[in-house]
Amino acid sequence: MDSSLSSQQSIPDDIAIKIASSLKFETCILMQIMQEWRVFYIKKHNEMAGKAKGVIDFVNRCLAFESIEVGHYLKAVRDLDSILFTFEDVYTFFLKSKHSVLLNLIGLHYCLIWLGLPGECVMEILNKNNISQREVRVQWWKLGRWLFGFRLRDELITRTVSLEDLATGKEEEVLGVLHRGAVHEVIRVQISEAKPECTSWSFQNVQNAN
Repeated sequence: MDSSLSSQQSIPDDIAIKIASSLKFETCILMQIMQEWRVFYIKKHNEMAGKAKGVIDFVNRCLAFESIEVGHYLKAVRDLDSILFTFEDVYTFFLKSKHSVLLNLIGLHYCLIWLGLPGECVMEILNKNNISQREVRVQWWKLGRWLFGFRLRDELITRTVSLEDLATGKEEEVLGVLHRGAVHEVIRVQISEAKPECTSWSFQNVQNAN
């Protein structure tokens, strides 16, 4: 290579030093910004975790024989809105397998009704966290009808539904009952984790004998 050409293409030392200093300065600024964002993210995460714990503790206090009244249930859902929970917050703090299905349901209800998210979007999270097949039992009492001047006994309706059923719209009636609560002809609503039906000991003996 021609030495004169090489000399022309080389960067003067003073300019090279300035470029290196500038790059070093920009790198330091970038690292500082990243550190500040990390601190902000951790602070925000801890703040939302504290708010989520408040809602979770409230739900646990309201449980009676492993079921919750719809008034307390709806308060928990509204609390998520009042503390400005996003979908990411709900996913992080409520739609996890380590939590009870009731907390999963509260998070699901909030996403579908309050955030207005499409069911298929929520289903991705339910499947990812292996909670889509978890089931809840919803019981509601309807005021008895009047017949020939007499009011009939109140009607008890019991439905067992999965989180998937609610997310995909298969159980719109149940989701509607949960969202409306105890109003009009519905005088009480209870929600609990669905338990497998127990077969009586005497029935098992008869089956085994056959």
